[in-house]
Amino acid sequence: MSESLNTVVDQLAALAAGQTTARMLTEESLARVAATQGSLNALISAVGAEHALAAADAADQARASRQAGPLSGIPYAHKDLFCTEGVPTTCGSRYLEHFVPPYSAAIHERISQAGAVLIGKANMDEFAMGSSNEHSYFGPVRNPWDTERVPGGSSGGSAALVAARVVPFATGSDTGGSIRQPAAFCGVTGFKPSYGRVSRWGMIAYASSLDQAGVIALTVEDCARVLDVMSGFDTRDATCADRPRVDVDAALEMPLKGLRIGRPRQWFGSGIEDGVAAAVEAALAEYARRGAIIVDVDLPSSEYAIPAYYVIAPAEASSNLARFDGVRYGHRCSDPKDLNDLYRRSRAEGFGHEVQKRILTGTYALSAGYYDAYYLRAQQVRRLIANDFARVFAEVDVLAGPTSPTVAFKLGEKLSDPLALYLADINTVSVNLAGLPGLSVPCGFSEGLPVGLQLVAPSWREDLLIGAGHGYQQATEWHWAEPAAGARP
Repeated sequence: MSESLNTVVDQLAALAAGQTTARMLTEESLARVAATQGSLNALISAVGAEHALAAADAADQARASRQAGPLSGIPYAHKDLFCTEGVPTTCGSRYLEHFVPPYSAAIHERISQAGAVLIGKANMDEFAMGSSNEHSYFGPVRNPWDTERVPGGSSGGSAALVAARVVPFATGSDTGGSIRQPAAFCGVTGFKPSYGRVSRWGMIAYASSLDQAGVIALTVEDCARVLDVMSGFDTRDATCADRPRVDVDAALEMPLKGLRIGRPRQWFGSGIEDGVAAAVEAALAEYARRGAIIVDVDLPSSEYAIPAYYVIAPAEASSNLARFDGVRYGHRCSDPKDLNDLYRRSRAEGFGHEVQKRILTGTYALSAGYYDAYYLRAQQVRRLIANDFARVFAEVDVLAGPTSPTVAFKLGEKLSDPLALYLADINTVSVNLAGLPGLSVPCGFSEGLPVGLQLVAPSWREDLLIGAGHGYQQATEWHWAEPAAGARP
């Protein structure tokens, strides 16, 4: 994309002014898909040039007749766990390799009605289980900043597409940090709204009490505009809340002066790389220069977030993935001897190692004799974590710290050490356990790789995140940084 038309906001302005067309933007996006797919492997499937260009032409016609929607003509990609009628939805798994949904997810309906043009489905960790995007049946995604490194997971394909300027925004899902962590690794902005803000109808579930749909883009303002389209009550999703919409325009005007920012001591503990800590501290100093008030706070229960998460999430996954049995849809083994053989071999062949491991872990935690010792105890810890957040939000407006303790690591580096891989989400999983909104914005570099600043607000206060994140991006230029030329077309 031309340097002046990287963002959603800039593309909308150019379309309104007649400086470009939806067809031109879509053709450029398709060309970038062709140029980057071999090096990044960021897409699982494309909708096809003919289909995408037809949607672009429809957007141009709507604009000509003054019927354009809020995203008319903007190319984008879906994480491949959002069902899209007539377009394959694989969830990064062999099990759903050939699955074509007969219906669309709620957010696809809303984004399509807003006039955006779907380019394709982004690669992801299988069933969203992973922190590095190395667990996809379709191969790992590579980070545009260094193609020998991971983009983060599980929304790594979405983050890589935005970082490489293939599309100005992409959808993602966040169960324990899967929007914010890849956004940090790829030097882009990732926004996870409050649990219940966006409908999960048509989103293939990993852990139902933790999953939340969100968006990855270059800027906070872009994320806010897209989330405004995605959000809203949906009677088809029992977990979707009927809440007032966020006033995006007012939030973007929020001053930083007087904003009370909590700095959790636990987010800056051992394991944080020096370069990451330095970049985040510099960001906090910038907030202070702009009149924000930095307050040290404590979240003592956060040290239990990882073990609680890795009991609750696999337990819910073992229940959700029980529907994949080789009977109605998805992968089916050949020549089963009987029903048990059909179940056993279809699941063994269709699910990858990481998914099988989490199903087994979750089933164990829910089994008779262990439910109270593991699952119930983890839910009690979850309440303690939520109480910690409630206490500190009585003192501050938002919390700030490193999104991830490290920058993007090399492909294969942590596959033999699952605990080290899980710890990549140490600062993000507690936000999901409490159902809070979270945001990651680029805040600098460590050893030439992007660092993310995580901002967290109370439930339903996305306006605070929009204001705090946008104000910081207006004061800096980190969000304009681009990957090395060799990783881009």
